[in-house]
Amino acid sequence: MANIILSVLIVLSVGLSAGAADTRETDRAEIARAVSSVIGWAGNKDFGLLYSVIADDADFLEVHPDGKVVKGIEEFRRAEALWRSPDFKAVRYEIRDLRIMLSRSGDVAWFFCILDDINEWKGRPANWENTRWTGVLEKRDGRWVLVQQHFSFAAKE
Repeated sequence: MANIILSVLIVLSVGLSAGAADTRETDRAEIARAVSSVIGWAGNKDFGLLYSVIADDADFLEVHPDGKVVKGIEEFRRAEALWRSPDFKAVRYEIRDLRIMLSRSGDVAWFFCILDDINEWKGRPANWENTRWTGVLEKRDGRWVLVQQHFSFAAKE
C-alpha cells in the first residue's frame, strides 16, 4: 500500500512540475509578445496596444541612450505629440537575441535584447540601431506589463 501511495505521489509531483514548466513557457511567450508590442505599436500608431503593455503608474521608468530619464506614465504620455505627428513614421523594427528570465515567484521578469528601431522624422532617418535594450516586467491582473526599460548604445572606440 505504501508503494502505491508513493507511486501516486511521484506521478502527481511529475505532473505538477510539468504544469509549472508549461506555465513558465506560456509566460515567456506572453512576455516576448509584450516586449515586441512596446516597439511594434508604432507601425500603425496603435496607442491602445502601447498602453496595454506598459505600467500605467508613477513608478514607470524609462532611460534613453542620451541619458534622458522618463519618470512616470504622465511624463511618458507627453511624448505622444511627437509620435502622433505625421512627421514621425515607424518603418520597421527587429529584436535580436531576446533573453527572458523569470523570478522564482513567477510574477516578475527581466529581459535583454538588441533592438533595431528604424523610423523617419520628416522623411529623414531617425534610427536606433544595435541598441541594447533591457527591461523589467511585472504580472499584474494576469497580464505582463513593462515597468522599467533602459536603452543604450555600445561605446565607440
